[in-house]
Amino acid sequence: MRIILPAALAALLTSPLMAQTAPRPDQLKFRALYKELVETNTTLSSGSCTLAAQKMATHLKAAGYPDADLHPFSVKEHPKDGGLVAILHGSDPKAKAVLLLAHIDVVEAKREDWTRDPFKLIEEGGYFYGRGTSDMKGQAAIWVDMMIRFKQENFKPRRSVKLALTCGEETSYAFNGAAYLAKHQRQLIDAGIALNEGAGGRLDASGKRLLLNIQAGEKFPQNYKLEVTNIGGHSSRPTSDNAIYRLALGLTKISAYQFPVESNDATRQFFAAMGPQRGGKMGAAMSAFAKNPKDAAAASVLATDPSYNAILHTTCIPTLLNAGHANNALPQRANANINCRIFPGTGIEQVRAKLQELVADPQIKVTTEEKRSEVPLSPPPLTASVMDPVKAAAAKTWPGVPVAPVMLAGGTDAAFLNPVGIPTYGLSGIFGDPDGGGIHGLNERMRVRSLYEGRDFLTEVVRTYADQK
Repeated sequence: MRIILPAALAALLTSPLMAQTAPRPDQLKFRALYKELVETNTTLSSGSCTLAAQKMATHLKAAGYPDADLHPFSVKEHPKDGGLVAILHGSDPKAKAVLLLAHIDVVEAKREDWTRDPFKLIEEGGYFYGRGTSDMKGQAAIWVDMMIRFKQENFKPRRSVKLALTCGEETSYAFNGAAYLAKHQRQLIDAGIALNEGAGGRLDASGKRLLLNIQAGEKFPQNYKLEVTNIGGHSSRPTSDNAIYRLALGLTKISAYQFPVESNDATRQFFAAMGPQRGGKMGAAMSAFAKNPKDAAAASVLATDPSYNAILHTTCIPTLLNAGHANNALPQRANANINCRIFPGTGIEQVRAKLQELVADPQIKVTTEEKRSEVPLSPPPLTASVMDPVKAAAAKTWPGVPVAPVMLAGGTDAAFLNPVGIPTYGLSGIFGDPDGGGIHGLNERMRVRSLYEGRDFLTEVVRTYADQK
């Protein structure tokens, strides 16, 4: 049967980015490793990072790593949240190591909501589907595969190359492996540079490669609690002083406020590089903002896109609500969680005070919840020794595609390493769709070609870093 495809779909499937060539033998081996990692459930509710780390350790040991260079870790209070550190020793013991960091835990996924089984790696239409395919078992599999190939190829780098697979990144206040290593086994992961998630390549809606990013710095995630208490009473005797009403009014006031626009070197360089690539009204606004961050008209255009708005200023939104104790009683307590992503340089207390000012109600108490990590004083510098290997590998892999820094709106485990003196950068070389590829949502996906290209790109970058003087 001959099937006639709509012109737009046919163009997409035959575009250079979507066109698939037969995988190389080494890519097939990598795919099998990736499949095993994706199909090992590592959700907090029912999975086990410890099991996934053990499986990866088995592959590393089979490749020739002795037990002395494989360091599984866990704590008895969290037996399923373990991780692994593996070390390929360099020839110069005085040279700082290269650390490859990846979290192997994933966000929850309910089978009944997904089109496909979230814990089966399914290749379809030029994509890999499954929970964690993009965030971030693809990069984790690249790191493990890279360490295996380095060993099998008898690669003798000047600097040691270390791998750290950790758990807990996806769940606030869960046991976090990166935080544990930074605090309790700092020397084990000591490095002059660490590569992590946080930045990849950007595609437009047609699949054209626009920009490759390297992340240096990120907004700080902080939760605040808004709470109203009341004496309550029987619901048949309502009063105007209702805890739920008060809380709702306070939240409405917060929703109407936008924190001031800010910028730094990373955001200005990002918009400067992205503007000519994007084109049109949005591209012009990017270029204008890069030249003059006080250009309110340009900022207002950028703010119409959630991704760009997220890196323009501090943002605060309600994420959880809880109120009342019975359906026939006046509420005695109503509270909400406000999740803020704080622009570097803005203080935690400064944001709390602003929220208290906005609600304008002394009966709404605004308190700061536990910090996820220490607040980094400044992002790690993008020196020539950091950027040159990235630019060289990018020019070889994707000629003509610019490289630019970016500040991440979300939070990563770099928040635990940077404060202890391990400069950590987000770099994947994996180009993703503009809609985010279903990360943290339904039907998470990763372009097949993007993953294989990212693997080759990262291998070249890490080799160069490992041999740097």
